[in-house]
Amino acid sequence: MYVAVKGGEAAILQSYRLLAEQRRGDNATPELSVTQIREQLKLAVDRVMTEGSVYDPELAALAIKQAAGDLVEAIFLLRAYRATLPRLGASLPLDTARMQLDRRISATFKDLPGGQVLGPTYDYTQRLLDFTLLANGEARARSEVETTPVEAPAATPRVVDLLNHERLIETRPVPPGDPAPVDLTREPLRFPADRATRLQNLARGDEGFLLAMAYSTQRGYSHSHPFVGEIRFGSVALELAPEELGFPISIGELEITECEMVNQFAGSKTEPPQFTRGYGLAFGHSERKAMAMSLVDRALRAGELGETVESPAQMQEFVLSHSDSLEASGFVQHLKLPHYVDFQAELELVRRMRATHAPKDDE
Repeated sequence: MYVAVKGGEAAILQSYRLLAEQRRGDNATPELSVTQIREQLKLAVDRVMTEGSVYDPELAALAIKQAAGDLVEAIFLLRAYRATLPRLGASLPLDTARMQLDRRISATFKDLPGGQVLGPTYDYTQRLLDFTLLANGEARARSEVETTPVEAPAATPRVVDLLNHERLIETRPVPPGDPAPVDLTREPLRFPADRATRLQNLARGDEGFLLAMAYSTQRGYSHSHPFVGEIRFGSVALELAPEELGFPISIGELEITECEMVNQFAGSKTEPPQFTRGYGLAFGHSERKAMAMSLVDRALRAGELGETVESPAQMQEFVLSHSDSLEASGFVQHLKLPHYVDFQAELELVRRMRATHAPKDDE
């Protein structure tokens, strides 16, 4: 719109130049490389990959650099690039029970088959600024305890399997003839949305929004206390089954975070009292996102479980329609564009209303 204004095109080109200067910063400081972002800002890269729906750490790091650290803008860049990519095929479901674990914890059972694996996390840090990072740019964690490497088991059963043995948690087997899920990147969101569609939406949803919705399920609108059944972080094989081969082949590995949240369920006319579950999965090391996603997933299942839908997190039209960071950002930021004609119309309307409303002078 600004191009139509006199001198607008030249001003926009100048804006590009200023943006590039701002992104580069002081030329006396070494430029931040894409490799450095990929290797040292891993959690930011993982978020951009998850919400950008593209598993490519290098492209996500490039988007972060181009966006000068604005993650929502970086997600926008990655999604725009994704729209140009051809669809080559569909992978088989990930078998997370065979994940090569870097971290695996449960808040429901202390002793687990395969054990608790603390792995890399800020959970046990003191949240104190480490000024050695200013002094020499690197800090090393030193342990006073002798450790012996332990080889992780090839397959680690899920924690919910322990509840399955007693039939205390719901089971949702895939029904015969179950249709392929809707692809939200190619088809519009329609309501009511089934669970597969909702999970796609939540996986791409803004982490901050999902975190707020998850928070609301535990605070003012809580119906039961959730428990972290299990959080897993590690690498899992990505497999395809080409028609010409007739058997699956591994084409690589993905780093993912998976979370299963366990909630008490009082039962209904058709279901006995048991535990129900919420599910979350995200690219890379994204525990907060996966946990928030699993809490919101469980809240959105209220209708199918016969619960009363009364809180915002249980209303799928509200949650799914407002969870996307790009749509939210675009709708808010479009207000920066010229609205001269609209405002002049409203200005004239308010003037007429004021003139009609003004009290007449006493004669």
